[in-house]
Amino acid sequence: MTIALRYAARSDVGLVRANNQDSAYAGPHLLVVADGMGGHAGGDVASSVAVAHLAPLDDEAHGPDDALDELGKAISTAHDELLQRAEENPELAGLGTTVTALLRTGNKLAMAHIGDSRAYLLREGELTQVTTDHSFVQHLVNTGKITPEEAEHHPQRSVLLRVLGDFDMEIVPDLSVREARAGDRWMLCSDGLSGVVSNDTLAETLRGVADVDACADTLVELALRGGAPDNVTLVVGDVVEVDAMRDGAGPATTSSVVGAAALDRNRPTLGGSSAAARAAQHSARSRADQPPLPEEEDDEPPRRTGRRILTALGVLLVLAAVGAGVYLGYGWTQDQYYLGVDDDRVAIFQGIPQSVGPLELSSVVETGTTELADLPGFVQDRVEQTIPASSLDDARDRLETIESEAAGDS
Repeated sequence: MTIALRYAARSDVGLVRANNQDSAYAGPHLLVVADGMGGHAGGDVASSVAVAHLAPLDDEAHGPDDALDELGKAISTAHDELLQRAEENPELAGLGTTVTALLRTGNKLAMAHIGDSRAYLLREGELTQVTTDHSFVQHLVNTGKITPEEAEHHPQRSVLLRVLGDFDMEIVPDLSVREARAGDRWMLCSDGLSGVVSNDTLAETLRGVADVDACADTLVELALRGGAPDNVTLVVGDVVEVDAMRDGAGPATTSSVVGAAALDRNRPTLGGSSAAARAAQHSARSRADQPPLPEEEDDEPPRRTGRRILTALGVLLVLAAVGAGVYLGYGWTQDQYYLGVDDDRVAIFQGIPQSVGPLELSSVVETGTTELADLPGFVQDRVEQTIPASSLDDARDRLETIESEAAGDS
């Protein structure tokens, strides 16, 4: 069985923000959504750069074994370019973008994901969120601090712990390979859609509107009706069986670039060195025998002034935490304690035993008198793996117990 993709990409600035920092790409083999952040210009640049580096993958040259590697390389080179751009232009400092991408190779889909844009799969009528948000609130859900229902309204739900940007840290996207099954419908979107429209409504719309273009338009309208405080960007992609097509409506063959990456053109351009131009150059070269890309603006509702700036508060607060050494800016962390190792001694830490690249999300409260080497081997292992405590008093009690046992052994 031969499968292909039908797809539609849409991006709207929303009703509040002043400019569109999202970008999206949809082609016969590649679907991408990138949600930019970093001020008036930085997010535009970041999402466009991500699309520009991923767009050349939209061809049939990739086998299942190397598709993930190619996605990873494209994201890595985009990260390098963002670092360089921010270094050359201080006004772009702090720019970043999410990336959620699907690359079709035969009957498989390779996926790369970083940030809080999402990929959903509608299969046999059931909608599933495939990606996991790399956000602070999702971390709270994962560790049982809050419920998924509380996360939907948490004031810090847009704070990201992992993002593609000029932050000098290791970029580790989630990578996976999935089956491309005829009848599946995929949707990639920025949180300008998923944060406004409920899962039930998303599922109902994806099930009920068969045409991909009409479905994408309807989803944008739903976000606008919900107030659209952020940019609304999405790609809807149907996996179709080519051999079974008898209605004359074959798979799509032309690519579409929308959002920030498309703002400098009405149709593909062959000149220029911008990220959007490079993406357009690839699309035009690889499909020279196809009709020009349609102008998405002609088919969509009028654009309205407004744009969401995806907050970089998480990274900024973490940077502040490293300087301050105590306070991360989130009240809940002040109630978290654990035992760990500091300068080869058992110590009490406040916060959570995790880091974002070189940035530690905890600080030392008290350091004991016991050297780690003086403890029994199994106790050393437990301390090195961290021992959680329910409060500061509990942590002190645990430290005192460990030191008493060490003194008794000696």
